Amino acid sequence: MKKYSKYLNYLYLAIFALLIVVSYLSSKRKPDSVRELITDLSWLNNFPKWLDVPFMVWINQGWRWFSAKYGLIFDAIGYALLRAYSIVKNLLVDIPWPLLILLVVVITYYSSGKKVGTTIFVGFCLFCIGFLNPRFWDKAIETTTIVLIGITMCVLVGIPIGIAIARNPKVRNAILPILDLMQVIPSFCYLIPGIILFGLGAIPAIIGIFIYSVPPLIRLTDLGIRLVDKEIIEAAESFGANKKQKLWGVQMPLAMPNIMQGINQCTMMALAMVVIASMIG
Repeated sequence: MKKYSKYLNYLYLAIFALLIVVSYLSSKRKPDSVRELITDLSWLNNFPKWLDVPFMVWINQGWRWFSAKYGLIFDAIGYALLRAYSIVKNLLVDIPWPLLILLVVVITYYSSGKKVGTTIFVGFCLFCIGFLNPRFWDKAIETTTIVLIGITMCVLVGIPIGIAIARNPKVRNAILPILDLMQVIPSFCYLIPGIILFGLGAIPAIIGIFIYSVPPLIRLTDLGIRLVDKEIIEAAESFGANKKQKLWGVQMPLAMPNIMQGINQCTMMALAMVVIASMIG
């Protein structure tokens, strides 16, 4: 890659020059001649208006082509997510509310290390949601459904990708810049592609939660697998373990604390994102 870095710099320079030329030729506010740019240097004080690249036209044309060619694929994805949303929501609605509160209390008791105070507090807060207004309970069910589906998607996609980038340096070099980009974009921007592709509703909210929450799970899965001692892997190889056996018998069990931490971070980020996603879902 280093031997091509010099040519990449020339390529970036050529693209920049091409954008300048195209923006000048396509602008409706360009000067009558290039000579005016030399004689009148006022464009150095304020950003020149003749730098008007027609990105909007290109994006609209590309979007119309993309929708016509791949629209059915996203319709199928939206239908699958909508079906999953309906099934999970109906399942939670059909459970009697006392039984649902009891189930959450039991899960809280064991997941918190059998802390009675935390368990009572969670049960009391959950009861107050419906006690204040029954509509709040319905909205809580909808929010829980969106978060559950988003976290499930993160686990199903994030862990395999984390395994792949931990085992293949080329995949790692390709995925890490994407993860960096996903984590620096403001969270509200994740809703834009979901709205464009799927419209308003629960589906873009699920997509936004997935995009926002999956990077920590991928990174921590990758980290957990790479932190496994080489001596342990060499010991497994000495006993004749193949790649599959090393992964599921050695690396995954030892990386499980990091993976569970990734799921924890994924859950926290999903809860943070669902507040923003509620504006469209």
